[in-house]
Amino acid sequence: MTVLEAVRGDITTQPLDAIVNAANSSLLGGGGVDGAIHRAAGPRLLAACRDLRRTAYPQGLPTGAAVATPGFDLPARWVIHTVGPNRYAGQTDPALLASCFRESLRVAREIGARTVAFPAVSAGVYGWGGAQVAEIAVATVRAETADDDPVKLVRFVLFTDALREHFERSLA
Repeated sequence: MTVLEAVRGDITTQPLDAIVNAANSSLLGGGGVDGAIHRAAGPRLLAACRDLRRTAYPQGLPTGAAVATPGFDLPARWVIHTVGPNRYAGQTDPALLASCFRESLRVAREIGARTVAFPAVSAGVYGWGGAQVAEIAVATVRAETADDDPVKLVRFVLFTDALREHFERSLA
């Protein structure tokens, strides 16, 4: 059985198998969670992402997709990059947001991760409300994890008390 929990904290300090990066499609770093993960992981993360752009994703990582790189200087062994929908750019379909969580879990299983930390993908600068992100994230993770799932812990690591409260309500 997969345990789901919500905590307030810094995702870059989570000593789990994998952390999920709310990346932009360029995979080359940015602000918010993406920038924090790139800073904490060190320059080898940017090099790995540049390599992904040069090879597998020359047009960038599509919205709702996910791909993994090593965690480099992070306590997590892996970073799973996913591109959330940007409400301000007209990406308002909840299925796109759900895909970020579903695809990140798929990648987590592929790399052998048993513990995964997620941020509130698309909350904040991408314009999605915290309550809606929490509802979609929790429902998707619950639907995608079975009793015999190799992923044993999903931790939602939120950077504000308000976001943590939204996730706790969705988990209750």
